[in-house]
Amino acid sequence: MPVAASAIYFLNLRGDVLINRLYRDDVGGNMVDAFRLHIMQTKELGTCPVRQIGGCSFFYMRISNVYIVIVVSSNANVACAFKFVVEAVNLFKSYFGGAFDEDAIRNNFVLIYELLDEIMDFGYPQNLSPEILKLYITQEGVRSPFSSKPTDKPVPNATLQVTGAVGWRREGLHYKKNEVFLDIVESVNLLMSSKGSVLRCDVTGKVLMKCFLSGMPDLKLGLNDKIGLEKESEIKSRPTKSGKTIELDDVTFHQCVNLTRFNSEKTVSFVPPDGEFELMKYRITEGVNLPFRVLPTIKEMGRTRMEVNVKVKSVFGAKMFALGVVVKVPVPKQTAKTSVQVTSGRAKYNASMDCLMWKIRKFPGQTEATLSAEVELISTIAEKKSWTRPPIQMEFQVPMFTASGLRVRFLKVWEKSGYNTVEWVRYITKAGSYEIRC
Repeated sequence: MPVAASAIYFLNLRGDVLINRLYRDDVGGNMVDAFRLHIMQTKELGTCPVRQIGGCSFFYMRISNVYIVIVVSSNANVACAFKFVVEAVNLFKSYFGGAFDEDAIRNNFVLIYELLDEIMDFGYPQNLSPEILKLYITQEGVRSPFSSKPTDKPVPNATLQVTGAVGWRREGLHYKKNEVFLDIVESVNLLMSSKGSVLRCDVTGKVLMKCFLSGMPDLKLGLNDKIGLEKESEIKSRPTKSGKTIELDDVTFHQCVNLTRFNSEKTVSFVPPDGEFELMKYRITEGVNLPFRVLPTIKEMGRTRMEVNVKVKSVFGAKMFALGVVVKVPVPKQTAKTSVQVTSGRAKYNASMDCLMWKIRKFPGQTEATLSAEVELISTIAEKKSWTRPPIQMEFQVPMFTASGLRVRFLKVWEKSGYNTVEWVRYITKAGSYEIRC
């Protein structure tokens, strides 16, 4: 549900209206008086940024010495409203030379009214991109004397930018070497029992791109996701090729992706922004390949001694390796002395974190490492509380490995000049919340 704002007000810290715009006639002109009386004068500004007075909702945010208040008379998307405020402030700053305060508003009344008419229509947010708006609202704001930020250079070809809806890329780009860098970065979240059974597991990933391409190229990305492969085989009237397919959940795309084509053909096609950007995010809950398995054994030998044995196995391919592996094995707070032995890396007792910190710089695939430790505890006269045994935590990074099994099948680049491109693809799997109960 969009914002559907009825009015927007800009107030100073005393509650005086600096500027306002009414977009609908379903609220009265005294709405700002209700905000000033029931919120500002009661000193409740910092308690909650959303308040309901009568039949209207007030969304407000303080930027510098200015309060921006959006009044809504119907049910609306609060997150969208605050996102609108943040983007609008960034837009104003780009016109005012980086400053947004009471003085900047007083010096730019005409420009702000013109911008408010463009960025919101009948209460619904519109395009807030400074690069696009500066193409046809060319008036320069009165800059603060303390601002040293240079003005943004105008982007050529306003008609194409506005009507072609390619606000994220400008024309006329040229590179001697046309390259595309694509990174698939995944974080594995795991909760495993002490006996090795998986209690909770999922993968959150993102596809990062860095494009250095000339002209206005059209890119098409193919992944080994189940729905995309089935749709492709249906269009080409041939059976799906054998191989692992995955099911993507909660997929979100960058604004450059053609969603109409994705819904019909299940292909990710787009005109990329120049430089680095995040193409898509996703989550996977089925068929996760765990990079490490941890088998802990902790024995409490009376009240003053404890034996710890931890075995870590790398499950990924033998030709791969993990970097920066850290295993945090918890110990009780009353630990007095430890004696630790490891088959790989280094380990020592960390008193500030109440754990044995085991670090392995490089962990090859299809191998295992063990930690053995004797822990001496301080004996107390007071009755000892049972140790809660926090979970073992892991940190790692595995290049060229994906826990989800996601793979890039193809990355095609079309451009009318027909130049050759070089595509680079990299996979990285990191530890998110990777915990094993002991």
